[in-house]
Amino acid sequence: MNKVFGLILALSLVAVPAMGQNRSQGGISPDMLREIVKSSGTKHNVAIRNAMASNSIDDLARNYRNNTVSDTHFSVETPKQSIHNQRQSGRCWMYSSFNVLRANFARRHADTLRVEFSHDYLFFYDQLEKANLMLQGVIDCADKPMEDVRVQFFFKNPINDGGTFCGVADLAEKYGLVPMEIQPETFTAERTSRLGQILSSKLREYGLELRRMVADKKSNSAIKQRKTEMLGTIYSMLSLALGEPITQFTYAFRNRDGQTVGTPRTYTPQQFYRETVGGPINGTFIMAMNDPRREYYKTYEVELDRHTYDGHNWCYINLPMEDIAAMAIASLRDSTKLYSSYDVGKQLNRNTGYLALDNFDYASLFGTTFPMNKADRIATFDSGSSHAMTLTAVDLDAAGKPVKWKVENSWGGDSGQSGYIIMTNDWFNEYAFRLVVDKKYVPEKILKAAQAKPVMVMPEDPLFSTDD
Repeated sequence: MNKVFGLILALSLVAVPAMGQNRSQGGISPDMLREIVKSSGTKHNVAIRNAMASNSIDDLARNYRNNTVSDTHFSVETPKQSIHNQRQSGRCWMYSSFNVLRANFARRHADTLRVEFSHDYLFFYDQLEKANLMLQGVIDCADKPMEDVRVQFFFKNPINDGGTFCGVADLAEKYGLVPMEIQPETFTAERTSRLGQILSSKLREYGLELRRMVADKKSNSAIKQRKTEMLGTIYSMLSLALGEPITQFTYAFRNRDGQTVGTPRTYTPQQFYRETVGGPINGTFIMAMNDPRREYYKTYEVELDRHTYDGHNWCYINLPMEDIAAMAIASLRDSTKLYSSYDVGKQLNRNTGYLALDNFDYASLFGTTFPMNKADRIATFDSGSSHAMTLTAVDLDAAGKPVKWKVENSWGGDSGQSGYIIMTNDWFNEYAFRLVVDKKYVPEKILKAAQAKPVMVMPEDPLFSTDD
């Protein structure tokens, strides 16, 4: 044993100076710093440096030619509806999904009836279900060390307010829907960050307790009972912050002028869901993704990317942008809006609600270039889906090719183009990522590929963050 210990000690002593030597070679030495300064050319940029000292980067890089949007005509446009505001929350996925559902309802009634769904109601169950997903995930992985990547996944992300269309499909089918006026927004629903932090702390505490119960060989029934008690506390916390979910209500539909139509009826949330949505959402759509890193016309499934433990993982078919655009156009031609998501922060002119690749010229301002393509940006975490919006219109040229697109946003009616954002087709190709399409607008070739057994991918992938 002494000989073995001596060998280990000797090897460790040899390794220390070698590691230190490598760090020295990789660091910035005085000579290297002089070369850095010499090659930077900063002496020639005095005017820009002075301007940047007292102005924002975006103001200096803004392309003044794009500071107004003169062309707001769209050859194909779906009927307008009221604009909502997610405020300081990450629930864009729910707003975009509800935009589609309420537009479909109005379309089925020849645009004579309107409905507004409560975000607060479904968000309550979204948070409760995500809490259960985390706690059960911790139980399932309790035999793994804390350093395991899957264990860390649950403890790093106990709960969040982001999501995808798949979440609304599972949650609404399970818990139903209620009108917005029956369960309106609370202060916390519109400002979710503090609640998320508090719930995360509680769930991490509970996760450690459940791991100890598994380590102590407690019975499955005892662990399940304790998890149920924990979720009771989470339910109470959510009730205080969001209000307890409505279980029954009386409601009469309204027309587009806000006038009551017909006699008020009593509904449960599940009955109201069937009345307004009609039937199951799952199985009626495909989710398309554009990921140039992966093979096209292949189906992929993201492990653990779901809202409910017993729900559906996010499953998508990877397609070229040309196919995604064609399905979007087919849907819009039939007056059907679509859930879609983008890297909306790239080149967004918030004042005009306009997205174009040349809104801001950072390259000229900083005297460099930004040559990465879409695949490179995804692989390096430089770009990915960050915000869901509802695709509502497209402008086509004489050959039927898209020139620009319009989306209904959830930042309020006073943002952008009266609540909408216009994007060029070039920007759309570079920064659009997800599109949810009703199967009736999907070509047979794509439908067949979407039915293939999916390849499982990990949630840590740079492209698979939730929309918020």
